[in-house]
Amino acid sequence: MKSKYGKFGKASLLSLTALLLAAGCGNNAESNEGGASSSASKELEEVKVVLDWTPNTNHTGLYVAAAQGFWEKRGLKVEIVQPPESGADAMVASGAADFGVGAQEGLTLAREQDMPLVSLAAIIQHNTSGFASPAEKGIKEPKDFEGHTYGGWGSPAEEAVIGSMMKNQGADVSKVKFVNAGTADFFTAITKDIDFEWIFQAWTGIEAEQRGIKLNMVYLSDFDKRLDYYTPILETSEKMIADKPDVVRAFVEGASEGYEYAIEHPAESADILLKAVPDLNAELVKASQEWLAGKYQDDAPRWGEQKREVWSGYAEFLKEHGLLKADLDYDAMFTNDFLPQK
Repeated sequence: MKSKYGKFGKASLLSLTALLLAAGCGNNAESNEGGASSSASKELEEVKVVLDWTPNTNHTGLYVAAAQGFWEKRGLKVEIVQPPESGADAMVASGAADFGVGAQEGLTLAREQDMPLVSLAAIIQHNTSGFASPAEKGIKEPKDFEGHTYGGWGSPAEEAVIGSMMKNQGADVSKVKFVNAGTADFFTAITKDIDFEWIFQAWTGIEAEQRGIKLNMVYLSDFDKRLDYYTPILETSEKMIADKPDVVRAFVEGASEGYEYAIEHPAESADILLKAVPDLNAELVKASQEWLAGKYQDDAPRWGEQKREVWSGYAEFLKEHGLLKADLDYDAMFTNDFLPQK
């Protein structure tokens, strides 16, 4: 199934097919992904973290934590893996992976389906995704969506988000043509019959700049604060928290140190990611890393900090649009307890 996470890196990262074939980040016993040499592996607790998509700058802190030994010094050997077709949420919920990279959208709906996932940290403090279109289309705000064609992946949430943003400006979502763009590359899609798509500025937006393509971005968070949700996040299961709280703490602290390093040293962190995943577009990775360095923590008191109102706000948005039926326990959906104290 296509998702906007695919759009994050489709143009320069590997395709979904390549992802499912587990494009190589190295799998030998001494790989940096493991965060430890084979000689030390017997002394370390082995855990697995599954990504949400092909490796990209959303994940840099994890690769830094592995390469710099931030997990190893806390007694962990962490294997970074790419997700199967069923996705990261299912792996974490089932125990096939101890930790995962997810998003508030997915975790919220998973909780409604009794999947006991818990968010441990916000990888990026604010939602940096939005609806992008070539500047010549003249789409500068939600009301301009009228009369244009949106290329998506077929989720009801897409029309709900677009419709809500348009309604706030007195525009009519029925005047937008929705088509399934499949796994088509963003830059290919917008040269055909599609006018705008949902992308992340940190990757596709920066790639457009590098290609000399001027885009207009309509950010979700600019038009409904409830859409300023956490994407991506680090997640685990309730069982993992109950059975191995010390391992959870060690993992989160190591990841936190990795992202703090990426904030302070974007160029060096980009090099670490590129060393682990050499197939990536180096120019794009370096520019994206520089842009994200100020976004990971942003205005939060520490990297990873989450607020209850962000979790409740997005859930209420889903309820308002009939996409969420259950009354969820928002306090059970996330925790800041494992983040390092400042």
